[in-house]
Amino acid sequence: MAQHAEFVDRQILGELTSIVSAAAAAILSVVRAGALDTRSKDDRTPVTAADHAAQGVILAGLARVLPGVPVVSEEASTQPAHLGDTFILVDPLDGTREVVAGRDEFTVNVAVIADMAPRLGVVAAPAQGLIWRGIVGKGAERLALAPGEPAERARELRAIRTRPCPEAGMIATLSRSHLDPQTEALLARLPISERLACGSAVKFCRLAEGIADVYPRLSTTCEWDVAAGHAVLLAAGGSVTAPGEVPIRYGRSDFRIPAFIAWGDPAAAKRWHI
Repeated sequence: MAQHAEFVDRQILGELTSIVSAAAAAILSVVRAGALDTRSKDDRTPVTAADHAAQGVILAGLARVLPGVPVVSEEASTQPAHLGDTFILVDPLDGTREVVAGRDEFTVNVAVIADMAPRLGVVAAPAQGLIWRGIVGKGAERLALAPGEPAERARELRAIRTRPCPEAGMIATLSRSHLDPQTEALLARLPISERLACGSAVKFCRLAEGIADVYPRLSTTCEWDVAAGHAVLLAAGGSVTAPGEVPIRYGRSDFRIPAFIAWGDPAAAKRWHI
């Protein structure tokens, strides 16, 4: 990082983990109270009271831990006019549809972006009591942490790493809600033996853990949906690129990513000419 190189360290990783844990607890509190108050946004995607509760916790925590660093959050009414070299991408509740449907696959995503690339990511699955996190170039890990507990109280902490892509019997993680014909066509070119359909950034984490091999998304998504999982996967040894191995850059004017393919094994893209 240029302007804020000191931010990407173990201390900040721990602070952001605790913030995300607190946001996870806020989501579960709303869900358990049956107070979702689900509404449709202008783009016809759902938003709930849980989204806003998590965002409030995260923004307050970031203002305390990283004061002055611009924050782009999905549910914010306005976004920063100038991002600079370093900024933070937040999806306070990734997988709102999963929450509304009563599934446990939703996540809280926070990523530090520098020079248009992800440097640090934290992904929490509140209903599962799990957090995946990593610093690019310094490794990734999975924590078993009760929502609301600080990072140092993790019941389990283990390093995670992607696996080599097999010649046959590949496992793909796929979007439960956004599987399109282009993605189906790409999957048909690969020796896929199993599909794991799920919501939210959990899909990146399955690759980072070495449980799956590829996650293609060939329809448009938003930067805050991708950045934290991208960082965790990179830290675990994987890659995320646009088709043709084009690097993904963050901080676009519309915060949109047209398409991407995530690989546990970066060599697999070259092997399969994708």
